[in-house]
Amino acid sequence: MAILKVARLGHPVLRRVAAPVPVPEIRRPETQRLIDDMIETMREYNGAGLAATQVHALEQIAVIEVLANPRYPDAPQIPLTVIINPIVTPLSDAMEEGWEGCLSIPDLRGMVPRHTAVRLQAYDRGGEPVDLIAKDFFARVIQHESDHLNGVVFLDRMKDLSTLTHLVEWNKYWHERRWRDRAGGAGCSPHGAARSGPPSSRPPRAARRSGEWVTEPDPRGLRPATGPARYTRLCFVNNAS
Repeated sequence: MAILKVARLGHPVLRRVAAPVPVPEIRRPETQRLIDDMIETMREYNGAGLAATQVHALEQIAVIEVLANPRYPDAPQIPLTVIINPIVTPLSDAMEEGWEGCLSIPDLRGMVPRHTAVRLQAYDRGGEPVDLIAKDFFARVIQHESDHLNGVVFLDRMKDLSTLTHLVEWNKYWHERRWRDRAGGAGCSPHGAARSGPPSSRPPRAARRSGEWVTEPDPRGLRPATGPARYTRLCFVNNAS
C-alpha cells in the first residue's frame, strides 16, 4: 500500500465528475490496489473519509472510517466502509448544520447543512450491492464524499461563510465554547482534551489547590472502543471563587 498525494482546493481534479466503475472491474487488482491506497492515505492523514477524486483518480470510489479519530474526537465511530458508484437519496427534507473539514481544504472548518438521514445504494469492494440507511454523522460523511465524486466541496454547501474558521481558532473559540455551553459554564473539554478557558463560577467538584484542571466522569456516559467504561473529561475549577 502507498500514501497518495491529496489534491488541494484549486486543483482542477476536485471539480471533475468521477466516472462509474463497471461492476466487473471492481475486483480487478488495479481497483483493489487503489482502494487499499485510499484507505492507507485516509488513515495517514486522520480523515473521516476520502474520495478517489481527492487522490487524482476519476472513479466513483470513496472510503469512510472513524475510529478514535483525533480530528473528530467527538464523532461516533464508523467502521471501515468502501462505497463504489454511490447513489445518495435524502429520506426527508430535514436538514441540520454541522462542522465539516476536508483533507483537500486543510486547516479549515465550516458549518454545512446536510440531510439528517439518507439512503445509500452502492457496491462494496467485493462488487456486492450495498443498500443502507444512514443517519446523523454517518449520513453527513456519505454526503460529503458523494459531493467530492461530483466535483463539489463543502464550501459550496455553506450558507454562511462567517463560520469558516482556521482549525487553530476553531479549537480555541468554537469547539471549547460549544462544550463549555453544554457543560453549563463548567469550562470542560470533551474526551480529556485540555483547553484553556475561564474558570467556572461554581466548581463541578473540589480540587486539591486553587485553580487546576481535574478529571471527572463524562456525563454523556459514552463507551470508547478500548479503555475504561466511560470517557473522562478535564474541567478547570477555581476553589478561590
